[in-house]
Amino acid sequence: MGIVGMACRKAILVPAMLVVAGTLAMAPAWADVARWKQSWKTDFSRLTVPVSEIVAGGPPRDGIPPIDKPRFETAAQTKRYAGREPVIELTVGSETRGYPLSVLTWHEIVNDVVGDRPVAVTYCPLCNASIVFDSSFKAQVLTFGTTGLLRNSDLIMYDRQSESWWQQFTGEAIAGQFAGETLTMIPSRVISFAEFRDKHPRADVLVPTNPGLRPYGKNPYVAYDTRAEPYALFEGRLPDGIEPMARVVLVPRKEGAVAVSLSYLRQRKTMTIDGIELSWTDGVASALDKERIADSRDTGSVSVVDPTSRRALMHHVTFAFVAYAFHPDVPIMTEAGLLTLRPRT
Repeated sequence: MGIVGMACRKAILVPAMLVVAGTLAMAPAWADVARWKQSWKTDFSRLTVPVSEIVAGGPPRDGIPPIDKPRFETAAQTKRYAGREPVIELTVGSETRGYPLSVLTWHEIVNDVVGDRPVAVTYCPLCNASIVFDSSFKAQVLTFGTTGLLRNSDLIMYDRQSESWWQQFTGEAIAGQFAGETLTMIPSRVISFAEFRDKHPRADVLVPTNPGLRPYGKNPYVAYDTRAEPYALFEGRLPDGIEPMARVVLVPRKEGAVAVSLSYLRQRKTMTIDGIELSWTDGVASALDKERIADSRDTGSVSVVDPTSRRALMHHVTFAFVAYAFHPDVPIMTEAGLLTLRPRT
């Protein structure tokens, strides 16, 4: 979930949390099923998570508007993006497209078709989670919007066909007709626009449909990267032994997820763990640091592949508090060794 309301600050829009002594804070509103039923056709008798874990993020349903008719320019022709800006690189079949985070920050969901495959390209800034889903589901094509709600500080999406609610980080429906079902994730990675342009000069890159709608290229979560803790919207337990906002590479697998701290991978450059090859390269700006994304600190790009087939594998580059919230039993490989996370006391 992203821009929780709108408040003007330093000429850009920021999350509308309470501004107290120059810092951001918010008292989350507990979700209310009776109130939800007044505006949703969702079947709330089918709910897989505690109601108490769902909080209001600020804006109403689709207050952060998804993009349903994406507009593109070719990578070689567009002049909108700086070379260091982060872009989701997505290849489906023989077609590749790029989705800059400077646009997705303000919309969070793009409903698109790539390589003749319906997809939902998503980004949750509060979790730094860039995830692409196959929108084909049970012999129909789903299109997605934002509920305006969060769980574990993560975007809760909804599909317009059944109004089931879906957890973005896991792809699992947590309420409604499809509760308990899971969307298929499509591997993608975040790279610099310069790398994308060099590799795919003729490929399409998402550009704003209405350039004046939002201050594209600016980050409404200034200094989120360097906070000691996530915003007060997160009410879960924080992990002990690692900074909550430290970046972690998490590779979800049926046989058990693998997690490595980004700082350790950055130090090693390349490493192989349990048959998974991970590598890090520099040159990509964070979307969550400076006011102007192109000026932000370098967090680099991660690649995760099968070392034999060289097939790209699904992975997240997220924060430690997110990895712990959704995968509390998965140890994280760090410079100091394998870290089994525990909640802070």
